[in-house]
Amino acid sequence: MSIKLGVLGLSEGNGHPYSWSAIFNGYNPEFMELCGFPVIPRYLELQQWPESRISRAEVVSVWTQDEKLSQMIAKAANISKVVPIPEAMIGEVDAVLLARDDAECHLKFAAPFLKAGLPIYIDKPIALSMADLEKLYELEQYPGQIFTCSALRFSQELMLSQQDREKIGEIRKIVAFTPKSWNKYAVHIIEPVLNMLPESDQPVSFSGGVVNRLHDNTPGSLLVDWRSGIQTAFFAVGDGVSPISIRVVGTRGFKDLVFSDSFNAFKTALEMFLEGVWNQSVTSPRSFNELVVQLLERGGHDSDNYDYGRNR
Repeated sequence: MSIKLGVLGLSEGNGHPYSWSAIFNGYNPEFMELCGFPVIPRYLELQQWPESRISRAEVVSVWTQDEKLSQMIAKAANISKVVPIPEAMIGEVDAVLLARDDAECHLKFAAPFLKAGLPIYIDKPIALSMADLEKLYELEQYPGQIFTCSALRFSQELMLSQQDREKIGEIRKIVAFTPKSWNKYAVHIIEPVLNMLPESDQPVSFSGGVVNRLHDNTPGSLLVDWRSGIQTAFFAVGDGVSPISIRVVGTRGFKDLVFSDSFNAFKTALEMFLEGVWNQSVTSPRSFNELVVQLLERGGHDSDNYDYGRNR
């Protein structure tokens, strides 16, 4: 049995409806070239098709706020049906991909599907405040219905191997950089860094923050001291030029990690979502997602004046 998926998009600057759908369905090179995101056809053409597709699942319907966009995505990613409203997917699909990264719209679009009991993958960042995250989880019908992540949580390039850990010794500091805005891109460095910390580690103090959260390229930074004694620093550099990169400093050395493989990060994240759907299991733990949003929210305030105890 193949899982039938519906995809919802598109938000400005985010090509995930194209790329995610192609990972399931394959793609039409002629139409994908016109998608407006030049990097997508470049990394798709490096794969082997149809072997690179995720099996046992297919995107069968698409909706965006613009029917012409919907038709374009359908042609580029071999999607058979364009629906007039998102709710038209209910009863027609087994799960939903909410492929928009405008966090302020997530509750509006996710609510009908959560109430209908459909598993839903909510694109990063799921929310920018703990209050907004709680509103989503209040609608969850069963554990694991909500899946969310930055695909970079699963990036092999941003993981430390056991050999790496032995070479650098005990971790003391982790410094991470991403281009573009704090609101939309800090999640890409927060999640891989959290994977490096000891299990159940918790923040004990914060400093940093952003001045203005209104613009897509608003930079931001957040310094966090952890119960383990590790210090982390996250920098979104706005219109500055930087790869997504992480430096891990230990007692015997350091390791620089640089993100490079979008396709396999996306594919692994989508496979994790499907694993939860197939097995009715939790593959995106709420506790992890709460910690991610907590850090995103701290970075969106003047953290030196932020009452950690009152807002935790």
